Amino acid sequence: MRRSVIGQVAYVLAAAALVALAANVKTDAYVANILMQAMTYAIAVFGLSIVLGLCGQINLAQAAFFALGAYSVALGTVDYRMPFWLCLPGGVALALVSGAALGLSTLRLGGHYLAMVTISFQQILTVVLINAIRFTHGPDGVGSIPRPNGFASGQAFLALVAATLAVSGYFVWRLADMRLGRAMRAVRDNELAASAGGVDVFRTKLVAFALAAALGGLGGGLFAGGFSYISPDQFAFSDSIVLLTMALLGGVSSPVGSAIGTSLLILIPEWLRFLKSAPGLYLAVYGLIVILIILFMPDGVWGYVVRLFRTREHALTEPSEPLILRPVDSGAPVALEVRGLTKNFGGVRAVDGVDFQVRRGGVHALIGPNGSGKTTTLNIVTGLYRATAGAVFVDGVDVTALPAHRRAAAGLARTFQNIRLFRSMTALENVVVGAERDGNALVEGGRDALHRRARAALDFVGLGGRAGDPIPSFSYGHQRLIEIARALAANPTVLLLDEPAAGLNSSEKRALKDLLDRIAAKGLTILLIDHDMTLIAGAARRLTVLNFGRRIADGETADVLRQPAVASAYLGTS
Repeated sequence: MRRSVIGQVAYVLAAAALVALAANVKTDAYVANILMQAMTYAIAVFGLSIVLGLCGQINLAQAAFFALGAYSVALGTVDYRMPFWLCLPGGVALALVSGAALGLSTLRLGGHYLAMVTISFQQILTVVLINAIRFTHGPDGVGSIPRPNGFASGQAFLALVAATLAVSGYFVWRLADMRLGRAMRAVRDNELAASAGGVDVFRTKLVAFALAAALGGLGGGLFAGGFSYISPDQFAFSDSIVLLTMALLGGVSSPVGSAIGTSLLILIPEWLRFLKSAPGLYLAVYGLIVILIILFMPDGVWGYVVRLFRTREHALTEPSEPLILRPVDSGAPVALEVRGLTKNFGGVRAVDGVDFQVRRGGVHALIGPNGSGKTTTLNIVTGLYRATAGAVFVDGVDVTALPAHRRAAAGLARTFQNIRLFRSMTALENVVVGAERDGNALVEGGRDALHRRARAALDFVGLGGRAGDPIPSFSYGHQRLIEIARALAANPTVLLLDEPAAGLNSSEKRALKDLLDRIAAKGLTILLIDHDMTLIAGAARRLTVLNFGRRIADGETADVLRQPAVASAYLGTS
């Protein structure tokens, strides 16, 4: 907490110094134009820090959103005689709405499809700007763009841009530690785990895209006011590539890196001006510098600096509180019920009319040979797969039609057969994502309550002393425990564990058995999938056995394990 406060104070002081320098230090027009370009571009690149750096979504149309802001200010002030202070937020709003509309139609695609659509949007806007001459003035562009009253001089407007740069940079910097920012980072690291943990993946992507577009529009509007002239060739697809390169060069995950990358790509050509008499050599040296930075600093310049000076987080020493599990309880004896669950993949029926009930407060195991449909059943129950037929009830409520993040809010929390943690985060941040799912009544009280809840969950699994460590520093077995802690922090009605003993050694399995006993002793309902029959027999009161997607046995553990059909499924009929 203390380091965070120091960082904020340092940022405010640096921002104040930047604004003061811009307002008071006299520069010639050429230098002022370079600074104006760098600052307005940096604001647009901050948008890429959100959509690409935080959320992991490709946007190759940032210059288009930059153009929407610029043309809104230019056309609004010149053609329609509207005040600058009305045109600038109008341009930001237009860019935001355009980004949201583009995201609504494309973000479910993702990957290279998203890149292709954003390229197409960029190219379409460029064609419109060039050819809609009556509206946009065509290739001639828009000139004599006025600045607002009080900022008519270049010095005053530069100070305004510097102040806007500082405020927008602070917002992007703080966003990473807000709930929305953590949701974006979770989506970037692992969409399935984010969805199962209660994050609305599509909405999070959409908000990231819209915010990035809005910052692009803000930078473009200030660019138009700063230079008093714009034309379509300033907002081409190549400019989107330049903005993306700026973000990657400095470090896309941080607004500081984005500002550094923007400054470098604008200043490097100025430093190489003495070579412009030999254009081929100039371009070669310029390209070589960019390639060397990317090659030897894959996380960007700022990422490299942070890695050089990074120190291990001190163990969290705040007094711990016991982990409270207080799931919603309607009083019904059944916490989770599955009725006639069926799932077809093309012509293959992976799950075939499965029924079972998980009684409240106990450990219920779902077992079967490899390929019997256990994990598929769990994926249907938690909403990662849509059921072909059947129904799922949580605490008596039908959740069959709900998406995964809504089922998490309804009381389902799970782990995965293959560990799915958010690897760019610390252990504490991973667990905080689980704790702040919608409907968790135990984290009312803001950030401090969230962190106390996450620390209590980590302490419960024995990793409270390493809460500040990054995920890659943990062993495989400890990563399993962090995933369980993340699920426990959500205060679920039912905890679903998909092969938690997979890959653990004998001592780790004994510790896992003790952990399951402690969880069950707190009254939490558990649905357990595992192949370790010693663990199953020792932990589970009831069993449901699947084979070839069908239920072949269900009942008390000792009785089920003696049934011939179960022995045959595991050992063969001979």
